[in-house]
Amino acid sequence: MNRKNAPAIKDAVEFDITLKPYEKFTLDNGIPVYVVKSDEQDTLQLEMIFPAGSWYEQESQIAAATNFLMKNGSSQHSALQINESIEYFGAYLNRNSFHENATYTLHCLTKHTAQLLPLLQEVIQDPAFAGEELAIYQQNMKQRLAVNLQKCDFVANRYIDKYLFGDFHPYGRVSTMMAYDALQPESLHAFYQKHYTYNNCKIFVAGHLPDDMIPMLNKYFGATKWNGESALLRPELPIQIADEKRHRIFNDENGVQGAVRVARHFPNRYHPDFPKMLVLNTILGGYFGSRLMSNIREDKGYTYGIHSQLYNFRQTSALNIQTEAGRDVCEATIEEIYKELARLQQEPIPAEELSLVRNYMIGTILGDLDGAFQVIQRWKSLILNDLDENYFYNNIRVIKTITAEELQHLAQQYLTPSEFYELVVI
Repeated sequence: MNRKNAPAIKDAVEFDITLKPYEKFTLDNGIPVYVVKSDEQDTLQLEMIFPAGSWYEQESQIAAATNFLMKNGSSQHSALQINESIEYFGAYLNRNSFHENATYTLHCLTKHTAQLLPLLQEVIQDPAFAGEELAIYQQNMKQRLAVNLQKCDFVANRYIDKYLFGDFHPYGRVSTMMAYDALQPESLHAFYQKHYTYNNCKIFVAGHLPDDMIPMLNKYFGATKWNGESALLRPELPIQIADEKRHRIFNDENGVQGAVRVARHFPNRYHPDFPKMLVLNTILGGYFGSRLMSNIREDKGYTYGIHSQLYNFRQTSALNIQTEAGRDVCEATIEEIYKELARLQQEPIPAEELSLVRNYMIGTILGDLDGAFQVIQRWKSLILNDLDENYFYNNIRVIKTITAEELQHLAQQYLTPSEFYELVVI
């Protein structure tokens, strides 16, 4: 090897990206288990997923409260005892509630799996929903809400979702003091029994698995029809958009910054334009070298950072441009946003910029597939949305082959300023 000669530089778009396949097992009671194995480190991640998000709740905040409080005590152990047992083994048990789904995720060393699975079983199958734990949760959440409502950024996020989807839609519904006060242990338990059942459960496992991983899962989660059987129908909920598209809200008279949101509806991930829009969004505001960053941060100095993103919701999607800027330049920031939208409509994207974005996006995907934990997340997103690997490979193909002309046409179709909701909270 001649070390005086630098190796050839290979663009990320030249790599042949392959999504590592998963193995699928089925427990005795029918629970599907999706597995991506890796022996690189003696750790594993186990995630249990249920259709128990805000989409299914009849009372506001009940889905998130149920998910949170399942870990806070069972008929056998208190919240303190459960948390101490998890920490004793150096493990981490996280829970999350989203719009469609709710999850419990265990991260642990492989050698401690046998000791931790009984504890996870207790959390999932035997939560107590004690009144004192609910009272603590209500107090903490109301205090957090009171603090957050003083922040313009938090308020802007709440309002832009309400304008896009409506007050009563799960995508636009927001937390309130009254909703927290209305929570009752009986309601939480009823929601739990309907949604956290064996037949509504999916399990995703990644990492270095013990040899008897599937038999252990069968023992604790596959041997019985725990919590009974519940047939859930996904309700179709109407979106009620706001009539007025231009909004200004005064939230903090002593603040020095304002929160800016410019957003519009967009078709969901099943639409053929969605993967194309991911490329256009990256150019607009999806990475540090984007058009919005270069103009509004680097050139104008109005903000420390500005970003645009596509919501990955199941029913629909939205394109949201967001930033915080000085109060005196919020209106100027919006003007510059519209200028960048117009540029994308009027001028083809230069070949050098498009090549840079292609390499950035492919490089990001390569990083996202580095390790079993990342690969299982990619598969989880596909499986939960009734998609397969063809969707993944189609997105790769779009990134590599989409032309400047296609992107300009896309901008002309979806980046018209009159279609955007505009919000400033100061």
